[in-house]
Amino acid sequence: MKHYIIAKLVDGCDKKELLEPVEALFRETLNIPGIHGVRVKPCVVNRPNRYDIMIEIDMDPEALEEYDKSEPHHRWKDQYGHLIQKKTIFDSED
Repeated sequence: MKHYIIAKLVDGCDKKELLEPVEALFRETLNIPGIHGVRVKPCVVNRPNRYDIMIEIDMDPEALEEYDKSEPHHRWKDQYGHLIQKKTIFDSED
């Protein structure tokens, strides 16, 4: 399945500056059995009604529970949670 995290960042936050460290953090989830790939993409349109960053994790559905408990997932919340104004979580079949 694909697990998406789509976030709108707080005003003044430089999304370009965040891309590399956020991608590095999520690449660590590849050590979790059942996680097969990670992509971090910025929005390419600058409009107020757009979200800023999309994280896509390719995983087996059974890996979601381990991902939720994982250290990188908690670090994402701890280190970047204050920079997120809104977020959407969406899971779909591959």
